[in-house]
Amino acid sequence: MNAPAPQSYQDQLNEKTNRLGTLLTPFKAPSIDIFASQPTHYRMRAEFRVWHDGDDLYHIMFNQETKEKYRVDHFEPACETINQAMTSLMELVKPNEALRKKLFQIDYLSALSEELVISLLYHRQLDEDWEQHARQLKDTLELTFKKVNIIGRARKQKIIIGHDYVIEKLPVNGREFVFKHIENSFTQPNAKVNCNMIEWALACVAPLSGDLLEMYCGAGNFSLPLALHFDNVVGTEIAKPSVQAAQFNIQQNELDNVKIVRLSAEEFTQAMKGERSFSRLEGIELSEYNFTTVLVDPPRVSLDVDSLKMIQAYDNIVYISCNPETLAQNLELLCETHKISAAALFDQFPFTHHIEAGVLLTRK
Repeated sequence: MNAPAPQSYQDQLNEKTNRLGTLLTPFKAPSIDIFASQPTHYRMRAEFRVWHDGDDLYHIMFNQETKEKYRVDHFEPACETINQAMTSLMELVKPNEALRKKLFQIDYLSALSEELVISLLYHRQLDEDWEQHARQLKDTLELTFKKVNIIGRARKQKIIIGHDYVIEKLPVNGREFVFKHIENSFTQPNAKVNCNMIEWALACVAPLSGDLLEMYCGAGNFSLPLALHFDNVVGTEIAKPSVQAAQFNIQQNELDNVKIVRLSAEEFTQAMKGERSFSRLEGIELSEYNFTTVLVDPPRVSLDVDSLKMIQAYDNIVYISCNPETLAQNLELLCETHKISAAALFDQFPFTHHIEAGVLLTRK
């Protein structure tokens, strides 16, 4: 895949800016802050199918329009660490029958720290022979790479050689934050633009005080940096691995004012209304917090009506969205009580249709 010309990147960014501006115009949004990506080598995750062609073995992807496969020896959207690993891995796996037999997919997870998790997916059960060769593979790769973890996956099998996570180190406003990013769990794919998102959120809340509620907090991507500004932070997240990673991250960053609870947005809304009690909230008395601000980073389907009405109770709403169309739908209700005080576009996914957006809403 050839590197895109610089002008082509700017053209696609202009199109996204215009599209987001059109969606936000009915809500009288101020000018949009634009956070561009580097055009290449921005992704910390990549997944490839594997093609067996006689003695040859290589990564492939599929054209989304034609569904035709094409060979991928170098993947420019992926970070340099992943690209180097793609070449090194294939050279080692190709002649090794124990590692290549019925291998059908390879997933890569990396970080700005340059650590790697490489997941090898198979259409067969993995045995001790595979594990021995996988350990040798890890040792050989670590002669070149900083830290490598190998995972073997097959039906009802997950064999971990090392760890199933990388330790990311994100620079945010001059401070380094440590995050555990777990294989097969959600993490922001564009690490540098993610830092822009966090810094933008910090700028939005700079004049604010009190406590912060974050819904869909994941592993604490926003919760932890924003904890330096607010008195207390309570984050909610339904995925157990993300909650466990968040607890680890709180300890690693030496924060004592952050609590993460494993509740869905709908469950937390019920708890706030007093409609249900949850043992997972034991030791957390929600009525004792002075929540002035809520941050939400929902999935593409956006927030349900009950959650929207619940967050309208807060003076300040920081809304991070991976789907500006559903964001605009949510704004129809939110802008009955709030106005957009700041807006941003974060180009997490260059050369795709996808837009990551942020708005700060303040009570009218």
